[in-house]
Amino acid sequence: MGIIRPMEESDLDNVLRWRNHPSIRRSMLTQHEISLSEHTDWFKSIQSDVNKYPMIYEEDGVPLGYVNFNIIPESSSANWGFYSAPDSPKGTGTRLGLSALDYAFKKLNLDKVCGQALSSNKASVNFHLKLGFIEEGVLREQSKQGLKYQDIICYSFLREDWIRKLAHKDV
Repeated sequence: MGIIRPMEESDLDNVLRWRNHPSIRRSMLTQHEISLSEHTDWFKSIQSDVNKYPMIYEEDGVPLGYVNFNIIPESSSANWGFYSAPDSPKGTGTRLGLSALDYAFKKLNLDKVCGQALSSNKASVNFHLKLGFIEEGVLREQSKQGLKYQDIICYSFLREDWIRKLAHKDV
């Protein structure tokens, strides 16, 4: 596995390029192409937010993905989002996910990580299940993509599940 580290201003170009890649953009709730100024404004706005953790996943010093944790105030839970660089080697997503969960439970001391996936995004649905997330429910026709509404599937991963996973060497 690689490492998870805080995103820095020097990562902005990579993250914007990854996020605007068609294969990533079509899987997001917000699918428009993000401008450099919008991206820069977003990064500036989260710098002072103690509940937002934009992170970079690296292997051997090479940035290969993005992860964010948005802590739910007054809780030890967070929503997460993620994507691997479009040109990253096969298996990067799984390593990113496992590293991010390890970071969430060990460094951020979270008790629960929550995720969401568009029902049409079979790769994200399968990814959450492969990592060990549990489906918690479906937000029916929650997201309008073009002219069509899509369901959003909600997932969670608990600290106790992570400890059990580590004990069984599933990581």
